[in-house]
Amino acid sequence: MSELPERREHHSLSMMYGTYADILFVLFPFLIIGMQRLWEGRLYETLLRPDLSIAAAILAGLAIGKFVLGLVTNRELGRYKERIVFFIALTLFVVLGPAIILILSILGSADVPGFVTFVQPILLIIAISLYTTAVSISNILTRFGMEDGTTANPETSPRPDYSDMSEPRPAPLDLPRRTGNDPTV
Repeated sequence: MSELPERREHHSLSMMYGTYADILFVLFPFLIIGMQRLWEGRLYETLLRPDLSIAAAILAGLAIGKFVLGLVTNRELGRYKERIVFFIALTLFVVLGPAIILILSILGSADVPGFVTFVQPILLIIAISLYTTAVSISNILTRFGMEDGTTANPETSPRPDYSDMSEPRPAPLDLPRRTGNDPTV
């Protein structure tokens, strides 16, 4: 029994490292752009360009994907479905929408207002926060489904009978192909 909390802690730590690795990979090209502008003495210009809004939009899209994954993974959510849909709407409304508007406004305008230097970093911080929240929720729901046996757990889930090995088993996530002798509905 003492192994279970240790395993959960190890899993949570691994998920945290994986989440921050995702964030670092998304931010890496923007770090290179920022370092190049620092080298040229134009670091402040980075805050007036749409780079941070692009990074925020990418992270918001990843967060929405993780929230949807959490919805799809466990269908027995009940009251939690509305909360996850709320987080999806929040991500769209607070991060993705403003990020796209800022990208288009900055690219379409010769004179960028000064408030953009404050809004873009805040938008990026909110996007990082929502992405880490989305990963945590998705992992909790996946783990909850595995413990309840509501998702595809090889030990407890019912499996089709593949005792006749003349036909190969379908690969995971592979859609079955229609053959000529399929019954019609």
